Amino acid sequence: MRSVALFLVVAVIWVSGLLAFAARVQQSTPAPSPEPADGVVVLTGVSSRERIGAGVGLLSDGYGKRVLVSGVNRELTREDIRNVTPAVRKLYDCCVDLGFSALDTVGNARETADWSRAMRYKSLIVVTADYHMPRAMLELRAVLTPQGVDLQPYPVATSALNAKRWWRSPGGARLMVTEYSKYLAILGRELVLSLGPKDRAQTAALQKG
Repeated sequence: MRSVALFLVVAVIWVSGLLAFAARVQQSTPAPSPEPADGVVVLTGVSSRERIGAGVGLLSDGYGKRVLVSGVNRELTREDIRNVTPAVRKLYDCCVDLGFSALDTVGNARETADWSRAMRYKSLIVVTADYHMPRAMLELRAVLTPQGVDLQPYPVATSALNAKRWWRSPGGARLMVTEYSKYLAILGRELVLSLGPKDRAQTAALQKG
């Protein structure tokens, strides 16, 4: 009987957390105008067109000096990526960098850290899908905060998920639940790392893959 009661308590807590997470995602867009930063980072994934368009738009409006598109499919070319957004070719050719090494969000964090270090940037605007932003910020902060880099989230609503009606479609519900579960896993990892030596936590965050 106690095990059943415990299961119900855990289930209620988990569902409450899911609803809070979904509300956070829903309320995150449209994002307010960010403060100007050194650079803009776009994390690719499902519905990359909206993400890249938003990132290049910020560059065009003067919110950053350069854009890094992180996690680009290795089979794509610069021309393929340029065709995703109607950006002026001159702006694209001069100020958009493509990163091909990242295969997941952890890889995005590493790629962004390498880029910001090479550019000597200390402030970045992070562009990704609204549902991906909470987890992305955890991963990026784990790597970039020790480098003294300030991060501003700029979530984008995409066609992959209707955050206001996510429970009405199997795909939307699956995506929200999956992202929430991944977010909890990263929170747990960061909690465990925070209990150990500080330098060890930073090393583990960099090596986690």
